[in-house]
Amino acid sequence: MPNSLHTRPAVPRFDRRFFDGSEQFTCIGSGEYGGKAHSLLSVKDMLATRLDERARRHFDVTVPTLTVVATDVFETFMAENQLWDLATSGEPDHRIAAAFLAAALPTELVGDLWALIRQVHTPLAVRSSSLLEDALHQPFAGVYATKMIPNNQHDVESRFHRLVEAIKFVYASTFFANARNYRRLTGHGSDDRMAVILQAIVGRRHRDLFYPELSGVARSYSFYRSGRTRPEDGVVNLALGLGKSIVDGGITWSYSPAYPQATPPYGSVGELLKQTQVQFWAVNMGRPAAYDPLTEAEYLVHGSLPDADEDGTLRYLASTYDARSDRMSMGVGIRGPRVLNFAPLLVLEEYGLNALLKAMLCLCQDALGAPVEIEFAVTFPAEDEDGPARFGFLQVRPMSVSDTVVNVDLDAVDRSHVLLASDRVMGNGILTDIQDIVYVRPDAFETRHTPAIAEDIAHLNLRLIDQGTPYLLLGFGRWGSSDPWLGIPVAWSQIGGARAIVEATLPSMNVDLSQGSHFFHNISSFNVSYFSVAFDGPFAIDWDGLSRLPAVAETAFVRHVRVPRPLRVEVDGRTGHGVVLWESRVRE
Repeated sequence: MPNSLHTRPAVPRFDRRFFDGSEQFTCIGSGEYGGKAHSLLSVKDMLATRLDERARRHFDVTVPTLTVVATDVFETFMAENQLWDLATSGEPDHRIAAAFLAAALPTELVGDLWALIRQVHTPLAVRSSSLLEDALHQPFAGVYATKMIPNNQHDVESRFHRLVEAIKFVYASTFFANARNYRRLTGHGSDDRMAVILQAIVGRRHRDLFYPELSGVARSYSFYRSGRTRPEDGVVNLALGLGKSIVDGGITWSYSPAYPQATPPYGSVGELLKQTQVQFWAVNMGRPAAYDPLTEAEYLVHGSLPDADEDGTLRYLASTYDARSDRMSMGVGIRGPRVLNFAPLLVLEEYGLNALLKAMLCLCQDALGAPVEIEFAVTFPAEDEDGPARFGFLQVRPMSVSDTVVNVDLDAVDRSHVLLASDRVMGNGILTDIQDIVYVRPDAFETRHTPAIAEDIAHLNLRLIDQGTPYLLLGFGRWGSSDPWLGIPVAWSQIGGARAIVEATLPSMNVDLSQGSHFFHNISSFNVSYFSVAFDGPFAIDWDGLSRLPAVAETAFVRHVRVPRPLRVEVDGRTGHGVVLWESRVRE
């Protein structure tokens, strides 16, 4: 049944019993649900009726209980508080957020929120669901805010105020600089209409932390080649704890659903130990953090692997390093350093997780008529419990994949014409209209400067967008990582004018490829070419050639240069090979 997710589903009126009512999906208001809620509401029946019973036999598969505050409530909020002028004035984020937090929610919403919060004591996710989110070519992935609240205060009034603050914060994020710039890049107007999803968080409380054992993002199409995998084999990223680790580009475990038992791409056990996830995100259920309603992660904290080990949440996720044999032992049955390689699930096939993911990807791709990306979270029964694991389906969005045929033969390229080349490239197609290059100076790069580098690039990006000038962007580490020690922490809108981007490594910044969900969903959706170039790989970047070009603009960390003739960028999406040539004429 192709495109069944495009049909608007009917949603019953909000049931004040929330968890105990007859409906898991309800709506406050009479407006639109927004793109994210629409997808979730559409997919729930499909999962219940069309998902292979054999694939789901070890799981309770659901979309977590939610209610949607529709867009008409947002419009009333904006009008009653006269916020439109301020919201669209370009004021800094903190001023917009402060004004929204000081405003009053519509009376008709307040009553329902009081009723909800009186009976609900578990953590809640307050998620954006704007009208523009999750379209095929402009997904708005990660553009607007999601705020998670512990909702565990003893008094109802405190829980109510934290919920209200979170809703207003998500509303305010509609007009933050990142969202404004993103809409500008995509040719949309100065505003959007925001619905908000109030949803139970999948997870379990362990002492002062609330988190799922496992979060994941699965894609039915992969732009990275590894071993014998094909693009159609897809890719899955798994992480301990909340999915923020994945969507923010943190360290995760990546594998192909076609080969879940494949040997991981590490040269030694020591390298694997260095690259494993060592901390995870959780909701803080303990002593409240400092009051900071303007911060998205106000109620989130990091847990450590020893924390998870003590919680008993590594049973299906970890292996253990055995120093006596210098080998990895699947599971946590012996003492030693833990490694999150998910071997009990993927190698021993406990619970059949991979089979479930393959079935879901196939089902969703068929329904949307395009490759898809899904987000999910899983909790397993405690050791003294029986029953299935809980699989929470959190999001589905379409992916955009170019089918232009491009052949890049790296062995045949005249290296005297090469600015850079790589056998780890994402995207597909040929570009011949780039003359501007923005690059991070290798002689000035240090990880402690990555926030400042991000600011420099954001200024140049804005200027080039104003001029309508596409450009090539080169930097070190992961673009878009929220961890400044892993790369340059830019939002998509801060580099959104780049038509091709390059992640290079240095001996002092040698990290794995980017895998952040939101960031790379934008790359594929905007048809941006992406190159990964290792400092010790077979192809070097012509830094000398770049340094000889006169600077159009220059800071302590970044240079903007212009070449007299357009570059030629070729990306072969089938092989993952790509090249950037100094002049387009050399291949004509």
